[in-house]
This record gives sequence, structure tokens and C-alpha cells, in this order.
Amino acid sequence: MAIDPNFEENRELEGREHGVDVWGPTEPPEQLGIRGVHVAVDFDICLSDGACLEDCPVDVFEWVDTPGHPESEIKANPTHEEQCIDCMLCVDVCPVDAIDVDPGRTDRF
Repeated sequence: MAIDPNFEENRELEGREHGVDVWGPTEPPEQLGIRGVHVAVDFDICLSDGACLEDCPVDVFEWVDTPGHPESEIKANPTHEEQCIDCMLCVDVCPVDAIDVDPGRTDRF
């Protein structure tokens, strides 16, 4: 299942962590929600293969520790989403469709 492109309408903003908005529901360590706004990563389906970190030309992503999560113990966090140039490379290379980039969602950072 891919990230919900309408997460802002379908989920509740629970706060901020590691510099980005966190959209619930969350129940760590198993359920971590969606992180980010303009560049959003569904931490619950992210496999942490690193393709988005490798291919992003403006270094939007940083690894964050997520100990105990069933998919992986690190995740690609969109820490610098304000640097995004909307090239969509991260969306294209994500093997599980865990990333959504929406040029219209820039008002929260």
C-alpha cells in the first residue's frame, strides 16, 4: 500500500519530530505515521533502502533512528524539505511508494 496523498485531510497532525511535522496515528515503535508536508514519507511502509537519499540532488533526506519498527530501524526523514526542487526523483525510486511530493503543500515550513 502506498502513502496516502491526502494525508493532510485524512490524518491528524500530532506534532513535530526531527524538524518535520508528524501525522498520526502513531504508536511507537510499531506505528510511526507520516513525516513531512511538502515532501512526505510514510514511516510505516518505508523500507530504508536509501534510494531517496542517494538520488536527491538537494539532500532533502537524513537518516533517523527508529528502533523497534518492524520494517527497519532507520528511516529517511525529509529534514530539509524546504530545499526540495520538485524533481520527483525520490518518488520515482522508492520501491514501496512511501514518498509523496506535492508542490502545492509548502505552507507549513
